[in-house]
Amino acid sequence: MARMTLAVHSQLYSIHSFSPDAPIAPEIFQQEMFFVGKTKDELSVVVPTHLPLDSLEEEKGWRCFEVMGPLGFSMTGILSSVSGTLADAEISIFAISTFDTDYILVKKDKLAQAITALKKKNFIITEY
Repeated sequence: MARMTLAVHSQLYSIHSFSPDAPIAPEIFQQEMFFVGKTKDELSVVVPTHLPLDSLEEEKGWRCFEVMGPLGFSMTGILSSVSGTLADAEISIFAISTFDTDYILVKKDKLAQAITALKKKNFIITEY
C-alpha cells in the first residue's frame, strides 16, 4: 500500500448516544463537521465538544485523524491498516466513513502515542 497521509484536526469532539426515536437537535446541522448514525437500536452523534447536547451518554475529548482523500471505492484495506496499527498500540478508536474518506477518532490523551505508532508504519501525519 502506498504511503497514506492522515491530517490531525485541531478540534475536540464528543460522541453522544441517544435513544433511536430522539429528535435530532437542529444546531447539530450548523456545525462545520458532524456525524449522525441511526439504527433501530440507537442514535449516535459526533459533534465538536463545545456544542452541549442533552444526550443519554457523552464521551468527551476525542481527536480526529482524517485520511486524506478522496478515496475510491476500489481502494481496500485503508481503515484496516490504520485501525490495525492503532490496535497494535492498544489505542481504542471510533471510526467513521463518508463517501470520500475515513475519519478515525482517538482519545486526546492517546493522540501523541497514536501519531508515534502511525509514523512507525510510514503514515504521513499533518495538521488540518
